[in-house]
Amino acid sequence: MTVPGQKKKKKKSVSIDQKQMAYYSEKYAKKQKHDRDVMVARAKDLISHPKKYDKVTAAGSGAYVRNIAFDKSTGEIVDGRELTLDEEKIAEEAKYDGYYSIVTSELKMSDHEIRDTYRGLARIEETFKISKTEFESRPVFVWTNAHIEGHFATCFTALVLIRLLQTKLGSKYPIGKTITSLRKYNCTQIDNTLYQFVYYDEILEECGKIFDMELNNKYRTREQICRLLKY
Repeated sequence: MTVPGQKKKKKKSVSIDQKQMAYYSEKYAKKQKHDRDVMVARAKDLISHPKKYDKVTAAGSGAYVRNIAFDKSTGEIVDGRELTLDEEKIAEEAKYDGYYSIVTSELKMSDHEIRDTYRGLARIEETFKISKTEFESRPVFVWTNAHIEGHFATCFTALVLIRLLQTKLGSKYPIGKTITSLRKYNCTQIDNTLYQFVYYDEILEECGKIFDMELNNKYRTREQICRLLKY
């Protein structure tokens, strides 16, 4: 509606220089499919046992369930609804597995340079995620400047070390899985000076080969463990 006496605003066309590119990654496609398969399996379990889930625990998997609703006060799944798997949504998502789309105003870079830069940004985001989750950099439970600096220095040092180890391992294993393996590599005392190691897997085996260390010994004396720690 035009108000009498009011000037009509003129539309102005603006030209924006941008580059659009799309490419496919088989590795990314496999990851997307695996992540979705996990959520779909949970969605099927949710449909069969809705009482086991609520709004929090159904996050992600609930997106593949038709007719789902949550009680606003309790967060529980509302009874009396027919829950079914959203096969159409699953099929639609599967069409785009492995595809990236990048829009940028950087016109001088080649396609490969843009892709590598994007991967670098994704790696930086992953690094911040690792520091917050695996190394618990946040929240911070210290308050003096010295303690805060010490806390983050420890977290960033651990981050550098795990990145170096990831490179040594040829980037074959996710950071979280590598950290889990290292944390599980412990032992229990079964005699005065004898200890039994209770965990060993392919990542620890690979670490042993890279650093020329015998990590597959099930039993060690205290002296042997001390020598291992001084390596």
